[in-house]
Amino acid sequence: MKENLEKVKLLARDLRNGKEYPRSPRDTLAGYVLAARAVDKCRAVLVGWQGEYHSNCPLDQRWLKFAEIDYNAYKALVATGATDDEVAMWIGEHAKKRSRADIVVWNNKERDLRLSDLSPELQEYMEDYIASSVPRHRVVYHWFDVYDLEEKRL
Repeated sequence: MKENLEKVKLLARDLRNGKEYPRSPRDTLAGYVLAARAVDKCRAVLVGWQGEYHSNCPLDQRWLKFAEIDYNAYKALVATGATDDEVAMWIGEHAKKRSRADIVVWNNKERDLRLSDLSPELQEYMEDYIASSVPRHRVVYHWFDVYDLEEKRL
């Protein structure tokens, strides 16, 4: 168990105090947007370096639900110290079988999601989140931009 934790630490990003950030929600792993970011947050949680980030949050759940992947099984794999390539292979074996075109269409819908497309509850949450986390001079229309602006990629 301790050996696995050391392997996870070698791969984990330190998300405390803005030292590092998880990958952009636009980055892909195993062909899915959101998946690379989810892995970064899961690793950080496992080693206690998550800061204000959460694993299995509503953003992660969008990908997990689409892929039909059980979070606990996924987290157990990440906890072994699996590399990105190993996680991608596991996702390929455990995700619902879909055509590449179906995944690309879903990815593009996620990339294009505007704040006004979100549920009323998520829109309300994002209204406060944007006010506290995004630089004041930046206008946000797309959901993924919130994270890329906050984490200084845009």
